[in-house]
Amino acid sequence: MTPTDEHAPADPTPAPWRPPGWWGAAAGLAAVAAALAAGELATGFAASLRNPVVSVGDRVIDAAPRPVKDVAIDTFGTNDKPALITGTLLILIALAVVAGVATVRRRLAVGLGIVAGFGLLGMAAATFGRNGTGNGWVPSLLAMVAAGGTLVLFHRVTYPPVRIAPAGVATATGTALAGAASRRQFLGALGGIGVGAAVLGSAGRRLSQRFSADLERAGVRPRTPAEPLAAPPADPAAGIEGLSPLFVANDDFYRIDTALVAPRVTTDGWALTIDGRVDRPLRLTYDELWNRTLVEYDVTLSCVSNQVGGDLVGNARWIGVRLDELLEEAGVQPGADQVMTHSVDGFTAGFPVRAALDGRDAIVALAMNGTVLPVAHGYPARLVVPGLYGYVSATKWLSRIELTRFDEAQGYWIPRGWAVEAPVKTQSRIDTPRRSRDLRAGRLPIAGVAWAPGRAIREVEVQIDDGDWQQAELGPELADTSWRQWWLAWDATPGEHTLRCRATDGTGTTQTEQRSRPDPDGATGWHSVQIEVGPAD
Repeated sequence: MTPTDEHAPADPTPAPWRPPGWWGAAAGLAAVAAALAAGELATGFAASLRNPVVSVGDRVIDAAPRPVKDVAIDTFGTNDKPALITGTLLILIALAVVAGVATVRRRLAVGLGIVAGFGLLGMAAATFGRNGTGNGWVPSLLAMVAAGGTLVLFHRVTYPPVRIAPAGVATATGTALAGAASRRQFLGALGGIGVGAAVLGSAGRRLSQRFSADLERAGVRPRTPAEPLAAPPADPAAGIEGLSPLFVANDDFYRIDTALVAPRVTTDGWALTIDGRVDRPLRLTYDELWNRTLVEYDVTLSCVSNQVGGDLVGNARWIGVRLDELLEEAGVQPGADQVMTHSVDGFTAGFPVRAALDGRDAIVALAMNGTVLPVAHGYPARLVVPGLYGYVSATKWLSRIELTRFDEAQGYWIPRGWAVEAPVKTQSRIDTPRRSRDLRAGRLPIAGVAWAPGRAIREVEVQIDDGDWQQAELGPELADTSWRQWWLAWDATPGEHTLRCRATDGTGTTQTEQRSRPDPDGATGWHSVQIEVGPAD
């Protein structure tokens, strides 16, 4: 008679202990937390040390081909850097999860290999390249050790030695005890790593405050120029919803640069050097710059990556020291034809000497819109050169001005395919109305801004659908280096409409209709928007 299942003999060799599937992901995430905390702690011991994620991200920025960078800027705009950091972290987390899964599946060597690979990449990124330092590898090394040690810990607690039977004899009871012991130790280790990572990361951030440029900047009070500009007129933007203001607030001003995280530059030991092909090299401390003759100018800056109608442009009131006075004091030698500017993070940008000495209001800026330069916009000093795109002139965190030649040196962006000389093109933009608004028939303003720094704006015209061009009313002219607001009252009718604008600068040149990409020297074309107007309320 065949025995029933309930009378069947027990399996003498039960399956070995297998951890739950989620343990691998948890171990990987714990390793990431430990690595980031160790890296953050290390950055608190020296101003030159950087978080490994930032170091890798900086190298990604440098290595990415121009089309990739263009897509990133077009897609994310001024959020391109948070997007890159997020992407780097997601890749790091994904690799860590793979390493954690391998670790709890008895493939510790695979997990440690992944950790070592990313750690060595971080060490190389922090040591070599544009802003590498001799000790830059330290945070990545500590992060690698912390992540590797975490994986080793979880491998050991996943498979604890539980002996309840003679060697070589497997029992169901032994498997159960192994699982129970592992679970207790695993959860304990997970909690311990989490708490430890939080404590170490917090300690690192507190240590880093010693190098905080934000804290130092908060204690600096800008001096007033000997001949300050008059108070700005009433801002038409106050009465036209959606119109850009005369001055863009510092927090809203666009930021496009190659620094993934703003450098931690304090004025302790910082100085601006002017050297190269000069007769009398200069070295000026922060206080010495503030104690020189100060000037104040309204200048619009624009990024060469700005698409037609884009927002990578802004107007601000700047205080600083005239660049031509500094260069005249240094004595520019006849052979020099390029002003090469250097940032503390290794970024370089060069423009013609003639643009520094032709009388335009180029300055080493120390303040922006009435406050000391924000860290994100170049504290302690940056360059502002009206009429040139930022990639050749608007160097932030300025440390050196070198007089050189175009046949001797190239700025950061030139080998990457951008034009050597980069005058800002005459452009205009429609700020309002936009398709996203709920528009109703009746009197509506069409309004925006136009700019041609150094040439001024003479006229802005608006075309509605395929009708005649109509002259818009211009807002106050702060300076020929500043943008101008414009607006046109429109009796809107229900239906789909296309609005276009074009500007004419002070030389009589009207911006071209021909569309072109930003590369290699700035976008062209008329800005147009398509809107839908509903019936009147």
